[in-house]
Amino acid sequence: MVEKYLLLEKGSIALLLGNEAIARAAIEAGVGFAAAYPGTPSTEIVESLAKVAREVGMHVEWSTNEKVAFEAAYAASIAGVRALVAMKHVGLNVASDILMSSAYTGVNSGLLIVSADDPSQHSSQNEQDNRWYGLLSHLPVIEPWCPRNAYSLTKISYEISEKYRLPIILRTTTRLSHTRQPIVYEANAPREVKTRGSFKKDVERYVLVPAHSRKLKEALMKKWAEIREDLGVEPFISIENPGLRKAIVASGISYAHVDEALDLMNMRNDFTLIRVSMPVPLPTKPMKELLSYARRILVVEELDPVVELQLSKIAVEEGASVEVHGKDYVPANFELNLEIVYKSIKAFLGEGPSAPWSGVEPVNLEPPIPPRPPTLCPGCSHRSTFYLARVAASKVGVRDPIYTGDIGCYTLGYLPPFRVQDTSLEMGGSIGVAHGLSLVVENMVIAVIGDSTFYHAGLPPSINVVYNGGRALILVLDNSYTAMTGHQPHPGTGLTATGEEVKKILIEDLLKSMGFKTYVIDPMNVREALGEFVKAYREHLSGQHVAIVSRMKCALEVLRAARARGITLPSYRVTDNCTGCMACVNLLGCPAIIVEEDSQKPQILEEACAGCGLCAYVCPYSAIIVSREGGVGWRELWS
Repeated sequence: MVEKYLLLEKGSIALLLGNEAIARAAIEAGVGFAAAYPGTPSTEIVESLAKVAREVGMHVEWSTNEKVAFEAAYAASIAGVRALVAMKHVGLNVASDILMSSAYTGVNSGLLIVSADDPSQHSSQNEQDNRWYGLLSHLPVIEPWCPRNAYSLTKISYEISEKYRLPIILRTTTRLSHTRQPIVYEANAPREVKTRGSFKKDVERYVLVPAHSRKLKEALMKKWAEIREDLGVEPFISIENPGLRKAIVASGISYAHVDEALDLMNMRNDFTLIRVSMPVPLPTKPMKELLSYARRILVVEELDPVVELQLSKIAVEEGASVEVHGKDYVPANFELNLEIVYKSIKAFLGEGPSAPWSGVEPVNLEPPIPPRPPTLCPGCSHRSTFYLARVAASKVGVRDPIYTGDIGCYTLGYLPPFRVQDTSLEMGGSIGVAHGLSLVVENMVIAVIGDSTFYHAGLPPSINVVYNGGRALILVLDNSYTAMTGHQPHPGTGLTATGEEVKKILIEDLLKSMGFKTYVIDPMNVREALGEFVKAYREHLSGQHVAIVSRMKCALEVLRAARARGITLPSYRVTDNCTGCMACVNLLGCPAIIVEEDSQKPQILEEACAGCGLCAYVCPYSAIIVSREGGVGWRELWS
């Protein structure tokens, strides 16, 4: 369905997520090429563009990984097409090679690199601050403080990208990406978007041999100095109440918290307040002016002291008699909020930490909200695969196998009752780590990786296992989508980002071509699949390179399809034959199976049951039976 609100006319008002605001701004800016690999909190940017791509005339793709996405968008920009590439913060690590080189070679049409950071690690393995990448690559970093600001700065970023012929990094955070704000559209979507260009050969610019790179580095540093001197103006720097001895410098979304905290404290006029929307490089002129009158400065920014260190350096160079504070008062870990910033300002003033709601009774939640740990969905194919992996290991006599894990829904396999993720480090790391372990330990090593992650970063380490004689068994969990980030398609889905049907690239074909004996199993057919698992394990133990592809569609997609087509899925119930052995509870951890307080026996919530039938298989007393038969065609929905 086309998201019409993204295509409304100039003057219209739409309530947009920060990510949607960036997407609309990209449309207004005439972006003709957008690429990404899905990753929270960045996903909705290219997802939004994909929904309107045909109406706008833009090329939009989900690439196989962030490096590939960056390379594709960069190629468009040097051929004269405005481009956007988006990724979560750890994705920029994958793309860092081309990032560094693109700073040297530059662009011809604007290129915006959206790096969505994740302070507090809401859905990430770390909370790195990607503003450092700007200092490392010598590329400007623009940091909005609200969705409306992200909308305007996105368009302005294309102008400065083309002015200085450099890619621009737009650093957002989870809170900004997923906050809504009314946006007044400042322009119409262009009637024609430039999607075709031409490439002018220039080996001294685009071929980065050392003789060329040295000259390009010198040119880059001249641009860097120009940007530092020229962009110390609105909208990159905003100054309120200049001339005061106390000052607060706030970068990005931190400004929103400072702004609200000062209002609460009724101290709006007690500080010079500087909003920084270009933290890298920190503009020199306004900082020198600040240092000429301020004597105590508090820098408020999320995560690392990127602005604080640059400001401190400028203060030393100027010989300013000033105290620059930051991380001595503002936490360096996790995202900021109003209360944290309020307390930080109070501490900076020497008044000690205190809550901003003095005299206001805290909200008392009765009963308290129970904890809700993450869990695999009812009917999730991974639950069955994890069960099969463990049972098969027991059947072939393997004790204490090591399961190296990866990034995806299946990372939850580290939890009981599965415990089939002993490591989880980064995309594709399961296979690379499994290879190394298999060469130095006696245990059987099983690399567990998802389908989208396999396409993203699983191919090179799989090749390495065969090439360098590794002994890792590869287990690919194929549920047909990039499920963790919202069911985006990938090369094995058979659909592109814009819904075009294309050839499926099958994982088993890739593994076979590398030299793996590959088994494709259906985890819903538990008995048959277990036999295949056992056979695969035995062949692996005999010395062969073996891989298993466990293929069953994501349960959420099956439920959606069943509702859309009016097909009833089966459901199960517990009969009086139940002895209360709790095998179904202890082996599966399915949220549709509950044990009520003071009850000795489990129950199945029919409204939550997806009808996979795994519980009926594991019950040793045949006490779980079908309570509602599935409609015609229900089984095919899972294929």
